[in-house]
Amino acid sequence: MCAESGTQFVINDRADIALLLTSALHVGQEDLPPADARRILGDDRLVGLSTHNETELVAAAMEPVDYLALGPIFATGSKLNPDPVVGLEELRRLRLLTPRPLVAIGGINRANATAVLAAGADSVAVIGDLNVSLSELRQRVEEWIRLTASPLT
Repeated sequence: MCAESGTQFVINDRADIALLLTSALHVGQEDLPPADARRILGDDRLVGLSTHNETELVAAAMEPVDYLALGPIFATGSKLNPDPVVGLEELRRLRLLTPRPLVAIGGINRANATAVLAAGADSVAVIGDLNVSLSELRQRVEEWIRLTASPLT
């Protein structure tokens, strides 16, 4: 379905499944190390790495990844023990430390996504704001497409 729609499918934490599904992979700080993930998937697959602070973001410069995630930008309910909130000002400051694409994650919704993108994120990862009934999902996704396709103001 993703290939048919021109959408990149990203598997979280599981290089073996990403390999089987010919998908991208996202790993966290305590998951399979990015170098091992790259050895499994090869150079043609997209691999991303979560970071939560300046130390991790700077260390990620040495990793064989295509993009970095930073967060949580805001408080989030999707993690049992979330890392400390980064916030917009810290996102703006840390954005300057890496030339890699930066995905903001954590507590992002339609009300705050534009501010996150304006602070320097190249894209956003969304969980809670897409947690709607199946009948509402298409409309919600279309709202996100309109929101993220608009030029920043």
